[in-house]
Amino acid sequence: MRSALRRVFRLENRRDAIRPGRLEHITFPSAILGNAREITVYLPAGYDESGDRRYPVLYMQDGQNLFDPSRAFVPGNHWRLQEAADAAIGERTARPMIIVGIDHAGPRRIDEYTPVKDPRHKGGGLASEYARFVIEELKPAIDARFRTLPDPENTGVGGSSLGGLVSLYLVLKYPNVFRRAAVKSPSVWWADRAIVDDLEQFQGPAPRMWLDIGSREGAQALLDVRDLRDRIVRKGWRDFQFYEDRRGDHSERAWARRARQALEFLFPPK
Repeated sequence: MRSALRRVFRLENRRDAIRPGRLEHITFPSAILGNAREITVYLPAGYDESGDRRYPVLYMQDGQNLFDPSRAFVPGNHWRLQEAADAAIGERTARPMIIVGIDHAGPRRIDEYTPVKDPRHKGGGLASEYARFVIEELKPAIDARFRTLPDPENTGVGGSSLGGLVSLYLVLKYPNVFRRAAVKSPSVWWADRAIVDDLEQFQGPAPRMWLDIGSREGAQALLDVRDLRDRIVRKGWRDFQFYEDRRGDHSERAWARRARQALEFLFPPK
């Protein structure tokens, strides 16, 4: 009994000792997309004191939903991504990392997050331009301003729903830039599952990928993501993790619940 109490006491002390990272906010204009958006940059605890140390970077879509409960799609339901990163880094279950939250562009979100047009929906098909924005404009600015590890092995992307779709697109189309991806509840259905063809045609080095889905997101969503899983397994990707959340629906609350797991898989401690 005493030993159990001591373990609990040590665990609580360790959690209390976790140092928080900090956030920086940047208003970033894009000449490629012809708009501007807020970028939220998470810097891990120790960044300011660590001298010349450099960090891997995770570029996340739908930045409004990640850090600030007042800006989330459903106010109060955000990913709590800062807390997840603080805990994983503080307890040494993940490497310290920089996270770049990219706000979506409001009514142009669907256009920028979809690789091709879908005749059943208005708009779409600007993911290649969005990729140019991230690769040619945003990433160079982040690499210049912060101490990053800019190579592909240390650069990842992530997102959920359409944000998961465009993250999968980015890691498949630009393996010379991104080699890690958190693909959460991706909208595989877009344009008759066009992303599946991208996956089948992919010939580059296999990325390190986290793929997940909630069991309460609908029968077709489950079938689509399980099909992605099976295709990836057949490709023989070794650095791949699939997770099915039996309680998960299609919501920020559900994605928040498994955010830490994704960070730990993408950036395991050395």
